[in-house]
Amino acid sequence: MTDTHDTCWNHNVHYHPVVLDAVPDGCRSALDVGCGDGLLAAGLATRAESVTGVDRSPEMIRHARKREVPQHVTFLEGDFLDGALLAEGGYDFVSAVAVVHHVPFDDAIGRLTGLVAPGGRLVVVGMAHDRGLLDRVISACAAVAGVLRVRGRRTGQSPSAMPVEQPIMNWREVRRATAHLLPGRRYRRRLLWRYTLVWDRPSGTREGGP
Repeated sequence: MTDTHDTCWNHNVHYHPVVLDAVPDGCRSALDVGCGDGLLAAGLATRAESVTGVDRSPEMIRHARKREVPQHVTFLEGDFLDGALLAEGGYDFVSAVAVVHHVPFDDAIGRLTGLVAPGGRLVVVGMAHDRGLLDRVISACAAVAGVLRVRGRRTGQSPSAMPVEQPIMNWREVRRATAHLLPGRRYRRRLLWRYTLVWDRPSGTREGGP
């Protein structure tokens, strides 16, 4: 069972293909943190042998569990920061879309990287706020791009129970923090008020840290 939100486009859904394209070949286990209504987890099911979606919102998990997904997709209710909920180093691929600004940044990145198996990959689609003229100019361009991309699409909001928080870090702070916390990460500021972060855990590294 699905709802009309499945076919709607929004700024987060726009970047789902970017996440899916980053899944490594032969991925055995994937984790979508902050899975919401399960749309991205359903997409990951076409690229991974097993998929887990986790969200701390009971209402979001109820939405996700109504979705028609293959048997190798599981949805868990809980906080990804809870060390007892998810296996350390247990996932070949970890995604987090519009999640890290909901919790302390260092805690979020530390936990997400700890969940990635040696040789695995982390992909974050995050948000930040403007600071200074250049940021405002880029955001203005994003607004124009958003209008152009909406044309011909059926847009929609996230389910009403989805938690919403405003980011407290600006673009420069996010870029600097990720460079410090995740050496070798690939950071890119994008339109539609988002950035992407891709980090590969080297093979043979210990669980629980970069």
